Amino acid sequence: MQIQIQGLAKTYRSKVEALKGIDLTIPNGMYGLLGPNGAGKTTFMRILAGILHPTSGTIQVGHFDGTTAQGMAQIKRILGYLPQDLGMYPDLSAREFLDYVGILKGLDNRQARKHRVDELLEMVALSNVASRKIKTFSGGMKRRVGIAQALLNDPQLLIVDEPTAGLDPEERIRFRNLLSDLGGNRTVLLSTHIVEDIAQTCQNLAVMKSGQVIFQGTIVQMLEEARGKVWIVTTSGPKPEGDLMVVSTLNMGTTVQYRVIGQRVVNGIPADPTLEDGYVWLMHEQRTGMSASAY
Repeated sequence: MQIQIQGLAKTYRSKVEALKGIDLTIPNGMYGLLGPNGAGKTTFMRILAGILHPTSGTIQVGHFDGTTAQGMAQIKRILGYLPQDLGMYPDLSAREFLDYVGILKGLDNRQARKHRVDELLEMVALSNVASRKIKTFSGGMKRRVGIAQALLNDPQLLIVDEPTAGLDPEERIRFRNLLSDLGGNRTVLLSTHIVEDIAQTCQNLAVMKSGQVIFQGTIVQMLEEARGKVWIVTTSGPKPEGDLMVVSTLNMGTTVQYRVIGQRVVNGIPADPTLEDGYVWLMHEQRTGMSASAY
C-alpha cells in the first residue's frame, strides 16, 4: 500500500511552522523517517494517524483520502500506531491491557480477541510474564506491549515513533528484529533519530530537518551522497585540522584514529561510507546551504 504526500504543511497558532510543504512517497514495506529531534517527524506522523489536522496539503493512503473525514475514518481502521509516549494503565497486566485495547478497537468476539492477544504476546516474547502488572516491566518490555497493542487489528499501515529510544542494546536489537519481521505484508513507517535503527531495518528512507524533507531514496543512494568524502586519519593525538567533521574516534594507544568527513583530507585514507556518514554529510550540506536531495 503506497502513501502519497503532497504539499503537506502544519503551522501552529504560535506561528511555528512544524511542516513546510512536504512531498513524500512511501512504498510498501519498511520505511525509515530519519532526522534530529525537532525536525517535524512526530508532527508528520500524528497528522498521518489522524490526531492532528494539516494546515494544507494532501494525504493519499492507498485509495483513501486522508484530508477528508470519511477518508481518515477509513485509514484509522487499517492503522496501528505506537507513539513515542504510550499511556498505559500500570496496575493492569499485559494481557488485561491488550484485552482492553482490543475492545476499544472493535474486537467484540471475546474468544477471537483472547486468541489474538495470546498470539501477540507470543510474538513479542511476553507470554511468560503476561499476568504481571505493567508497572513491574522494564522500558523494553513496555515497548513490546506497545507494539502488540498497535498490531491488535492486524493493520495494513503501522506507524512507530522513536520505538528504541532509551532502550539498552539488547532490547534495541530485539525490537529492530521484531519490526523487520513485520514489514513483509504491510507498510511500516519507522520514525527515529537513531541512524542504526534505519540501517538495520529499512531499504528506503527520508531525512527530515526543520520541517522539510531534505532527502528521500534508498539506503544505497544515501551512501553515495558521502562517497569520496569519508576518510581515516591517524595522528599522534591531535585532531586533524581543516573543515572536517569527526564521526568517530578510536584510541589505539600511542596513536588516535579519526573517521572524518570532508572534501579533501591531507594524509587521509579513503573509506567506504556508512549510513551514519551519509546522514552527517547531508546535515553538513544543509548547514552550508548546498542541496543534497535524491528525488
